[in-house]
Amino acid sequence: MSTLAKASSLDHAARADKAPDEDELEARRLRPRPEYFWTRTVLLHALSFVYFIAFLILVEQHAPLLGSDGLLPVRAFTAHVRDSLGSNGAAFWRLPSLFWFGDSDAALSVCASIGLVLSALGCLGFGNALGFGALWVLYLSFVHVGQIFYGYGWESLLCEAGFLAIFLAPPTAIRFANAAEPPRLMFVLFRWLTFRVMFGAGLIKLRGDPCWLELTCLDYHYETQPNPNPLSPILHRMPELTHRLGVLVNHAVELVAPFFVFGPRRARLIAGTAIIGFQVLLILSGNLSFLNWLTIAVALACFDDGVFAFVTRRLPARPLQVAGKVWRGIGFALAAVIVLLSINPIVNLLSPRQAMNRSFDPFQLVNTYGAFGSVGEERRELVFEGTAAEVPDETARWLAYEFPCKPGDPLRPPCLVSPYHYRLDWQLWFLAMGRLDQPWALNLVYKLLKGDAGVKTLLAHDPFPERPPRYLRILEYRYRFTRAGEPGTWHRELLGTKLRPIAVDDPELLGYLQLAGLR
Repeated sequence: MSTLAKASSLDHAARADKAPDEDELEARRLRPRPEYFWTRTVLLHALSFVYFIAFLILVEQHAPLLGSDGLLPVRAFTAHVRDSLGSNGAAFWRLPSLFWFGDSDAALSVCASIGLVLSALGCLGFGNALGFGALWVLYLSFVHVGQIFYGYGWESLLCEAGFLAIFLAPPTAIRFANAAEPPRLMFVLFRWLTFRVMFGAGLIKLRGDPCWLELTCLDYHYETQPNPNPLSPILHRMPELTHRLGVLVNHAVELVAPFFVFGPRRARLIAGTAIIGFQVLLILSGNLSFLNWLTIAVALACFDDGVFAFVTRRLPARPLQVAGKVWRGIGFALAAVIVLLSINPIVNLLSPRQAMNRSFDPFQLVNTYGAFGSVGEERRELVFEGTAAEVPDETARWLAYEFPCKPGDPLRPPCLVSPYHYRLDWQLWFLAMGRLDQPWALNLVYKLLKGDAGVKTLLAHDPFPERPPRYLRILEYRYRFTRAGEPGTWHRELLGTKLRPIAVDDPELLGYLQLAGLR
């Protein structure tokens, strides 16, 4: 072979070796960037659904909990804070809420109803930045006057996610499907929220209770969680190895997966799938309000339109325009604010004294999160009983009140209620672990003795439908699941009397309520 031929052959071979790399680079260059039009649409639908549930809870429960004759009236709370801070203006900047400018029962009812309508429209795909702004203002207003009933992590999570949704939603279009593709930066901010929710929950477990490191928490979590559901007894009876593996899965999803929400597409999709799958498992194992549903909505930001291709093939072609420069500029300004407000949450995450579910700014724009930093090893329940007898001794006939989802009657199966949330039931779980002398708790006792119609709407069974009891007492029990094959759901063991028999005109009760501003 001639030298020229050999050179030509070598050159051809060299080009053949390089061609695939060049073709791959060219293919990568021409490959379109991921799009987020349908991702935005699905995320806003999901968030609207959570808003709908949250406002439905308000519509149905705000009066007996927060109304002028409720367990913790908003009017008494706003008056107390206003007196402490000196003016409505100072109170507003400490706890921003519309109800500083009107806290009547009518105002509460109207705001809850408006929120329900706007969120229902969002579920149907109708909404824009103005609508989501209104939802955020309304819900933040309730959270800041809801006191102990609205003091949990999912409230601040909905406020933070709801604020981001204002800038993710179409600026002017009426329907999600008719709007331009949103700024991609918004999905980065939602992923940052996903990271803090998951990683904060993982860290608080490692720091809060040795059982998470010993892999034993699930030996009793299903039994001692606030409101078990029908699958909880089955999961509780699973082999110990299953419980150990469950804790390991928890650590993997909460401590490892969050770091990949910022990774390359494949890693991001795997992380998002793991997080959402884990939330589904939590939904199946207990009633944790709308927390897990909301986390799913937020974690949808890990996906792009390619994930929803099987749906979008059947939908009309979307507009090709992208978000305008002004809206993108607002997005960058928002990102700068989020970065600054993230300093305190990051410091909190790194601190060995990490606080769980804490807000660092009055508008709850960037918060820290966590769940089940400690897990109880036994379940205690308070059972409210009344009697019509003149003498409240053991010879009297005592009848028990039943609450919608709180364990009471040992034969009654656990409820399935998530994402709905019975706020009084949840608070009674905490009451069993603490002191009874809390204003809302003793006000509940007083209202049951009066036969209050509002409080009765929070019950599953009222044993005194015609006339209220003469006396009421609270007994404390230890509850545990029955074994497989045994009748009923619970075994219970009486531990003692938490509240002595008390009448509606008891001076000690009335004096306490008057001191708390509830009479």
